[in-house]
Amino acid sequence: MVKTVVLVSGGGTNLQAVMDAHLFGEIPNCELTAVISSDPEAYALIRAKSANLPTYIVDRSLFATVQSYNTAVEQKLQDLDADLVVLAGYVQPLGQGVLKIYENRIINVCPALLPAFGSSDMNSMEPYERAIQAGVKLSGATAYFVTAGQTGPIILQQAVEVWEGDTPKTLQRRIMEEAEWKLLPKAVAMFCQGQLTVEGGIVHISDERK
Repeated sequence: MVKTVVLVSGGGTNLQAVMDAHLFGEIPNCELTAVISSDPEAYALIRAKSANLPTYIVDRSLFATVQSYNTAVEQKLQDLDADLVVLAGYVQPLGQGVLKIYENRIINVCPALLPAFGSSDMNSMEPYERAIQAGVKLSGATAYFVTAGQTGPIILQQAVEVWEGDTPKTLQRRIMEEAEWKLLPKAVAMFCQGQLTVEGGIVHISDERK
């Protein structure tokens, strides 16, 4: 079983999508080990507790520097013996230590068809605003392995129509419902079944389940 730890900061809708998929057997070979929140008030913690998942808080506000905070997160992940780290609305930048230790083992979902319209600010409305301002007819979401910010080898993408009269808020909601909540659990399932390999920054997907 792949020990999977989810990092959260907010409402936890992406966490809920992963938990629901796991409950219905859509993520084989996955052990949801724990949820770690950077915010003690995050609603995602309530979602996790409702699903009887162990929860931990590494409160960003208690650390003087980003480096010291990330060191604490890194230590907690290692204490939990995590095989896979999933970012589900996690807004803190990951430290180099975590990125190195868990290379090609950190999965996130971005509300854009990367590399277009991404944002270095993970809690930004910028991807939706930029898509609307550019007049594109398709936006969407991307599940990827995190290397830094919203960059890394792309695992899956799903296009979503941009409608006439869309606002950033309406586009955000549609991308979540039609793409993010589907892609993240699917990418996690592929990883847990041994279907993903990364070569030269490119993700290769095998049909053979290990």
